[in-house]
Amino acid sequence: MYPAVSEVLELPAVRDGLPAVRAGAGHLDRPVRWTHAAEIADVARLLRGGELLLTTGVLLPTDDAGLAAYVQGLAAVGVTGVMVETGRRFDRLPDAMVQAAEEVGLVLVELTREARFATITEQVHARIVDAQIAELRASDAVHATFTELTVEGASPTEVVRQVSRMAGRPVVLENLAHQVLAVDPAGQDLAAVLGDWEGRSRAVRTAARTGYDDSSGWLVTTVGARGQDWGRLLLRTDAPPTPRDTMLVERGAATVALARLVERDRESLERQTHRTLLTGVIAGSVPLPELVARASALGVPLEGHALVAVLVRLTRGPVGPALEVQERLRDLAETVADALRDSRAAGLVGGVDDATVGVLLSLPPREDVDPVLGRLSTSLAKRATAGRAVLPASGWVVAVGSVVANVRDLRRAFLEAAQVADAAPSDDDASPRPYYRLPDVRLRGLLHLLRDDDRLQTFVERELGPLLAHDAQHGTDLVGVLRGYLNAGRNKSAAADAAHLSRPSFYERLHKIEKVLAVDLDSVESCLSLHVALLGLDAIRR
Repeated sequence: MYPAVSEVLELPAVRDGLPAVRAGAGHLDRPVRWTHAAEIADVARLLRGGELLLTTGVLLPTDDAGLAAYVQGLAAVGVTGVMVETGRRFDRLPDAMVQAAEEVGLVLVELTREARFATITEQVHARIVDAQIAELRASDAVHATFTELTVEGASPTEVVRQVSRMAGRPVVLENLAHQVLAVDPAGQDLAAVLGDWEGRSRAVRTAARTGYDDSSGWLVTTVGARGQDWGRLLLRTDAPPTPRDTMLVERGAATVALARLVERDRESLERQTHRTLLTGVIAGSVPLPELVARASALGVPLEGHALVAVLVRLTRGPVGPALEVQERLRDLAETVADALRDSRAAGLVGGVDDATVGVLLSLPPREDVDPVLGRLSTSLAKRATAGRAVLPASGWVVAVGSVVANVRDLRRAFLEAAQVADAAPSDDDASPRPYYRLPDVRLRGLLHLLRDDDRLQTFVERELGPLLAHDAQHGTDLVGVLRGYLNAGRNKSAAADAAHLSRPSFYERLHKIEKVLAVDLDSVESCLSLHVALLGLDAIRR
């Protein structure tokens, strides 16, 4: 806001006086808060600091000790500098005065030609007022911008992007664990900005809520509201920040904190960040270097690790208004994240569609994957049986893609996991597994791939069409009876018990099925064909 001494020396009125810096040349970057012309020797008691004093020296002490005391008194009250016009009292500035100014770090300028003090004061003050007006306009622009972001409910990523754009430098939003929630590198290399982020971030410390760390070049402010701090917003400046820089990060932090305070029902910033990366992986829209850098900054290293794509899917699909579906998916994502923490593994967790939560596991290259998947599935099962509405006791499946070692293969691994989730057995099937891989779905997987083939649809209709029509017409569930009979390995007693029917009643239903389909259920080949048709029906309906 205030011009430096070096800027004042370039003003036309000052240059007319042919200025020469006699002392304090290393302090020309000091700001000039005001200018003041005075001739009295005890002027120091009238000043508050930051002034540039103008004088001809006509009333200054005549002895060296008095001149030194004059200079020392000005430095003691924080005066920025003194301009002395020679020719009236001094032909040149006394050595005692120059030496004293050098010792106390006071800028001492000799005006070797007559200068108009009134014009100098006018030009300096005009410069200060213009800077203050510009600062006010900038403050108004910042206020208007961030007020609009608040009203529109902008995401943290949008807020960080706006702070970075207005500052022209990298900005990072992190949580208290020093994991990056949002970043805008301002055109710089993202990997360089986020490299070894956690270690570098932990070294950035400030005494106040907002402060500048000289060693790292980051301006930092705490993010939080109502006494609950949950993160920090950091702006890279590489030099002491300007008041505008400080205003930007503080307004940005306030906007993010207010958005989180107002919209408590939205997913956490961590889940939101994870979701953005996971959906980007599946869609192939995130550049691989950015994915590696951002995941690493979240504490999930991807390079040199075994990477596993996992999908936790609700097999019965979302039901209800869109807002309720989103809330359930958010809660499900948090539940899966808790289960992942229980499994003691690093990974990204986020919703990828209305009924599915994606997990990207990052494991040491030699670690066995199955124990980790087992712990994850066990933890999910415990939460399901605990009676929590977030994860039902049944109606969900854990699907796993192939383990890959290269980030480029992640999209393929997630597509494979999606195929497994689509083809995994339903709740009605016996002996469900804690998690499914592609080999586990076997014939189901093949039929899932063929679900759009007209020949499969024709086969299913030929085998089951009459039975489906009978159920639709009479309100029966003979298809379910047939499914239970085949799942029980054609054991009629076991199937009747599973269906909670008496044996005579169950046998009567089987005879009705034989009559409707014109088949013999004691024939292995007939039952095999019907079983394949049921699996095909499941694939088509999904």
